[in-house]
Amino acid sequence: MQRIENIRLATMAEEDSGYGIIDDAVVIIEGKKIYWAGPEHQAPATAATDVFDGQGQLLSPALIDCHTHLVWAGSRANEFSQRLHGKSYAEIAEAGGGIASTVTSTRQASFEELLQLTEKRAKALISQGVGTVEIKSGYGLDLNNERKQLRVAREIAARLPITVKTTLLAAHALPPEFKDNADGYIDEIVNTILPTLADEGLVDAVDAFCENIGFTPAQTERVFQAAQQLNLPIKLHAEQITNQNGAALAARYQALSADHLEQLDEAGVKAMATAGTVAVLLPGAFYFLRDTQIPPIDLLRQYGVPIALATDANPGSSPIHNLPLMLQMGATLFRLTPEECLRGVTVNAAKALGIETNMGQVKEGMTANLALWDIQDPAELTYQFGVNPLTQLWLNGDVHAHADTR
Repeated sequence: MQRIENIRLATMAEEDSGYGIIDDAVVIIEGKKIYWAGPEHQAPATAATDVFDGQGQLLSPALIDCHTHLVWAGSRANEFSQRLHGKSYAEIAEAGGGIASTVTSTRQASFEELLQLTEKRAKALISQGVGTVEIKSGYGLDLNNERKQLRVAREIAARLPITVKTTLLAAHALPPEFKDNADGYIDEIVNTILPTLADEGLVDAVDAFCENIGFTPAQTERVFQAAQQLNLPIKLHAEQITNQNGAALAARYQALSADHLEQLDEAGVKAMATAGTVAVLLPGAFYFLRDTQIPPIDLLRQYGVPIALATDANPGSSPIHNLPLMLQMGATLFRLTPEECLRGVTVNAAKALGIETNMGQVKEGMTANLALWDIQDPAELTYQFGVNPLTQLWLNGDVHAHADTR
């Protein structure tokens, strides 16, 4: 057993709306699980083989990045530069840029090349206290290349101590071989890509991009129906650019989450609340695209929809591998409270991945994914940026890193 003592504990308890603070706390780890967590004076007597002095620092759950596209090859920095020199997104896309550019690079990259690139990105997240990450496909857009992306994600979980949840996002964009034939590509997804990769054990959830530049609600629903037949949970990129009523559609299928949501209306919020669907907000993409319409935060609060935050790490709209920065952006850009921000990358992020019974809180029976921070007030994690106060990280009960980078 391990005993972590002399800490200020942020349990992020589900029944709490704040941090769930316990002062002078102790956490006891047995194997990969939390055996006990609570005030020091109530701690059970155990024969701990390893006692760690937290020196009064703050212990929280390890962070959870519940929306990323970590597996890709190539760079879109040239497109970023072109836009700043006055070219439109349409002009860049017509010249082979945009998602098509990343699809080309990702298809050309070998499994080992993609693995090397993705491992660096995952390690960057771990160094900031992230213990769980969701990784989407969506830059392959055919069976073999979607498989390649998801296999890379599985290999990341095998190589690194981080927990990885995989999401099939084949319905991300139209591949060149299905130009002007979106329905034909949806046929390929529901008849071949999804059932094959699900049968191979590569898919934990299914996502789609429901948008005027993506797929229609009817096409999206076909993907949902196919996922439902395979007993796979769903997620959705919804209401980012226009309101397609995608969030309400996702809620009808008991979606784990609807993500982006800048254009979400009250009917969509109500549907999400009824279904228990988490709102995953992506302030990095909002910032990078210089959006001006923020998600309906007050309505989400009013109807009690859980709010999560994530990096949306991707080469086109959020080339960011820094989850703590999303806390600061969530507060500054979306006016979330510090409590909402930290809950957004712990307990609510766990709900967005369907793993809330195992992760996202510090309590008995949970996986021992824990982060120790050299701070007293948990609001510091939202207030600061450009620094890394992480001093210790436990992943699956094992000490992983000492990361004092100040």
